[in-house]
Amino acid sequence: MLLWQGRALASVAGIRLFHTMQEGNGQHMDSAEFDKFAEEYASMHANNIRASGEGPEYFAEYKVRDVAAHLAAHGIAAQRVLDFGAGIGGSIPYFRRHLPSSHLTCVDVSRKSLDIAQFRFPDAAEYLLFDGKSLPFEDNSFDVVFTACVFHHIPASEHVGLFSEIRRVLAPGGVFFVFEHNPLNPLTIQAVNQCPFDENAVLIRSGELSRRLASAQFQQIKHRYRIFFPRFLKALRGLEGALGWCPLGAQYYLSATKAK
Repeated sequence: MLLWQGRALASVAGIRLFHTMQEGNGQHMDSAEFDKFAEEYASMHANNIRASGEGPEYFAEYKVRDVAAHLAAHGIAAQRVLDFGAGIGGSIPYFRRHLPSSHLTCVDVSRKSLDIAQFRFPDAAEYLLFDGKSLPFEDNSFDVVFTACVFHHIPASEHVGLFSEIRRVLAPGGVFFVFEHNPLNPLTIQAVNQCPFDENAVLIRSGELSRRLASAQFQQIKHRYRIFFPRFLKALRGLEGALGWCPLGAQYYLSATKAK
């Protein structure tokens, strides 16, 4: 079976968050460098995934579609959704398509990224700056939190703290969806190694990420592997629903629940 790495529309927030945490001693980041990344990201990302036969939109949409399917299967209403590390807004049109009744809030540590997202989709979401530590929301503010390929840019020592902060803003019974690249897939590793944005990335195995979520007191943690077939084998993509257990997919996601 041919496996393929479909690079997700990883946000610039991941990169900025990495540097935020690295500079936790109070020093200021050089925001100009990452604002430049925000402007160049879309074209560089499209070039990086060209060999898959798909564009960034395909990989952005499948994630939101998976989230919507999970929520529907479990009878979970998603009136309030947080996109954590939304970057330049690659997921926004798919939230509007697949969860049209939800109120979407996007957070990122990059002001430039948020400005680009708001310019692209001015009325589709609320856009708020994140300081990298404390989310600017009251407890129990969201039914769903979503993040796409952000945490492999953040030092592992910071994960549990951020997961706890995300859990704080989730309502009881709310679900957190974490999409990440799978380090067990050799083509994923190759693509990450070739991507300028992933220079400092440390890929995370699903089992390790699951343990970190449990340490942040999340419950009902489940995982599913995704992205097995490139475009020229798209006729086989209908099999992916039965392959979620297979740890060779290019990406995976974890769903985790806040206790009621």
